[in-house]
Amino acid sequence: MRTAVLWGRTAAGRRMAVRWLDLLADGVGARGYRCVRLYRVGWRPMLWVYARGAVRDVGVLVDVRAVPGGLAYYETERGRAGYLSPCGEVEGAVEQVDLLLKHRMFPATW
Repeated sequence: MRTAVLWGRTAAGRRMAVRWLDLLADGVGARGYRCVRLYRVGWRPMLWVYARGAVRDVGVLVDVRAVPGGLAYYETERGRAGYLSPCGEVEGAVEQVDLLLKHRMFPATW
């Protein structure tokens, strides 16, 4: 039952999700990353954050999901296991995305 309620809140909060993803895009953009806003009608809004590399591009797909007590950023590919940060803490989410991308760009340094 709890999962169904959270899914319903996630689906109904499209406008709010877009707002939070725009704030995240501004934050990661300030760190030099590029963003593609995937806000197509009928789909869950997502933000593709990526860095251009010499050999290949690396990126992370982020979405907003309902959690008990509010909304949170998630790494889309990992589902509910990909929790990044509560939406109210945009700087925390920017830091998490930055760490994920650095790890993917330079895996030997971790």
